[in-house]
Amino acid sequence: MDFSLFAHMERLTPDQDHATLRTELIELAKLADEGGMRAVWTGEHHGMDFTIAPNPFLTLVDLSNHTKNVQLGTGTIVAPFWHPIKLAGEAAAADLITDGRIELGIARGAYSYEYERLMPGMDAWEAGLRMRETTPLLRQLWAGDCAHQGEFYQFPSTTSAPKPVQKDGPPIWIAARDINSHSFGVDNGFNIQVTPLWQGIDEITDLMNKFNEACAAYDGPRPKIMLLHHTYVGVDSDDTAVASQQLSKFYNYFGAWFKNERPVQQGLIEHISDDDLEANKMMSPENMMNNLTIGTAQEVIDQIKRYEDLGYDEFAFWTDSGMDFARKRESLSRFINDVMPAFT
Repeated sequence: MDFSLFAHMERLTPDQDHATLRTELIELAKLADEGGMRAVWTGEHHGMDFTIAPNPFLTLVDLSNHTKNVQLGTGTIVAPFWHPIKLAGEAAAADLITDGRIELGIARGAYSYEYERLMPGMDAWEAGLRMRETTPLLRQLWAGDCAHQGEFYQFPSTTSAPKPVQKDGPPIWIAARDINSHSFGVDNGFNIQVTPLWQGIDEITDLMNKFNEACAAYDGPRPKIMLLHHTYVGVDSDDTAVASQQLSKFYNYFGAWFKNERPVQQGLIEHISDDDLEANKMMSPENMMNNLTIGTAQEVIDQIKRYEDLGYDEFAFWTDSGMDFARKRESLSRFINDVMPAFT
């Protein structure tokens, strides 16, 4: 089992300084690097202080100057916001600058808030089609001249400039949920990222079953599969109870962004009242405790052993949570020092 960190700059209130948030993200990445994690992942989002990451390549190149060993992954690029030639070139340039440390996670995107601003009229179905057209072109563009006449993109013979450092280009990971996404990724020899969100072990098991089904129909080498999950390692039950409350609030805001019904001002979504938080039983603290990777070190070890037994190759510690920096850092430190050694 490999371990990695998934994190963004996360701004919750107008008084938080962006420069401070950048410094805190760098510190978490350094902790992951020095602690022996395999990779650090950050995503792509636009116009949202909830997750600040307008171009993950910029963030990853920045982090490369403060880390030595970790791979640096996009978790994930929103494919329909990128022309294939532009994506191939910027990924290769980032790979060159970081001396071959880039990994490329790709998705269709999740927020209609972003679709209606960057690609008005596009829905999730079209976004998925664009992602499936773009992704197989990347290796062709990295390898040499590639011409393409597709549904969404058409271009004459073109190649990536520069070329990536890594042979065949950065490893590609596809964010997958339904069986068709798993099959698309596996059939193209891509690795798979899965995110069960707050839905617990049944969803974690179902996602692995879909991956296994896709692999059974594929003749090539078995790709890797990574589980991205909100994680908190607490000192005791009282500490983990606080974490479950904070993650409950986080998921309420996540759901509000996803629904795209509340007004947004200066990158911050309208405040959710305590009564509304209490009324959302689906994302209650009790459900967070039961369905996320939360607990003392031994409890978290036991949960991840279960994921390992299911067949997951990598576990990504998702730290976005609405917690202050000190709590994020302390939880990550306990994960590195007290949890990871159980898997060496």
